Amino acid sequence: MSVRRFQTLDDLGDIGGQRALVRVDLNVPMEAARVTDDTRLRAALPTVQALSDKGAIVLLLAHFGRPKGNPDPEMSLAPMTTPLADLLGREVLFVPDCVGADAATMIATMKPGDVAILENTRFHAGEEKNDPELARAIAALGDIYVSDAFSAAHRAHASTEGIAHLLPAYAGRAMEAELDALEKALGAPEHPVAAVVGGAKVSTKLDVLEHLVTKVDHLIIGGGMANTFLAARGVDVGKSLAEHDLTATAEHILDAADRAGCTVHLPYDVVVAREFKPNPATRTINVREVAADEMILDIGPAAVEALADSLKTCRTLVWNGPLGAFETPPFDAATVALAKTAAALTREGSLVSVAGGGDTVAALNQAGVAGDFTFVSTAGGAFLEWMEGKELPGVKALEDSPAN
Repeated sequence: MSVRRFQTLDDLGDIGGQRALVRVDLNVPMEAARVTDDTRLRAALPTVQALSDKGAIVLLLAHFGRPKGNPDPEMSLAPMTTPLADLLGREVLFVPDCVGADAATMIATMKPGDVAILENTRFHAGEEKNDPELARAIAALGDIYVSDAFSAAHRAHASTEGIAHLLPAYAGRAMEAELDALEKALGAPEHPVAAVVGGAKVSTKLDVLEHLVTKVDHLIIGGGMANTFLAARGVDVGKSLAEHDLTATAEHILDAADRAGCTVHLPYDVVVAREFKPNPATRTINVREVAADEMILDIGPAAVEALADSLKTCRTLVWNGPLGAFETPPFDAATVALAKTAAALTREGSLVSVAGGGDTVAALNQAGVAGDFTFVSTAGGAFLEWMEGKELPGVKALEDSPAN
């Protein structure tokens, strides 16, 4: 995937007075109609401001929650107008539908530079079915389409994919930055490339692992997934979380890595406990010394030091998932230590570091280094599918747009 295969905001001519339908991600955490994390609202600002400053009438399309194709007041986007207006420093209107004559009448009263949020696209059953009629009805409200929600790009929905075939389509600033970072990480990276893949279960990341061993030079496996690979190597992992029915699959991935010349890093010292709770009694031991009633909950310091040495030889890093049970102290130690190493290498200019996925972002924030990585993606499913090497419908549609 190359960021140069589609048009960006830099390719726009005079759009004064034109209606720009902009697909953003406003699916933010809420409590009592209050936004508790405005990361995704902030991500939309550069595109909204750029279009508004060019004199476009900016119409924001987004979904919220899972209303299953029916209007649900609990999932209205109306409460987003105030926090977005506060961040933008300009008024944000609300249009109570994303299609139809009433919406068109309201939009007709807007002036160049005005910004509005249109109601939840998922209030229409055709959204998630990528219904061509719904896509046409949404497109009728605009003159151009701007895709700025990479987190929804793995969904072929009317507002993420269908509409891009009907109007000249452009990548917004957040989408452009995301795709540029991903191209540097796995599309055309500078080698050697390292990938950190963590998380609880191998079964959720089989496709990722199988794709990565053909793309990277070093594959660092952490979290509960590492226990399954250790079991495949004949290690007794005690009570550790492991998918013993997948050891043959783990062996297949290790064999594929050998054939591809990819070094797989598994921990050789680990932190174990008999109970999974905050700050229990722990032991740091060789991986072959796990007792029957113990569980592996983090990678040990010697293994982390070896991983840090490996990163120092690399030019590119892609990271998805923690190395241990990082939400529960002290089992965040390995993730924090390796993240700090990656951040330091990035700061000194020797490493391009790209990370993504909800747990990963939380772990990097916990380590206090998210701002030091080259790029941190807030996308979950889309980031994972990109790591699997899959084509993302929302990106493909940009490449096939009438604007090209």
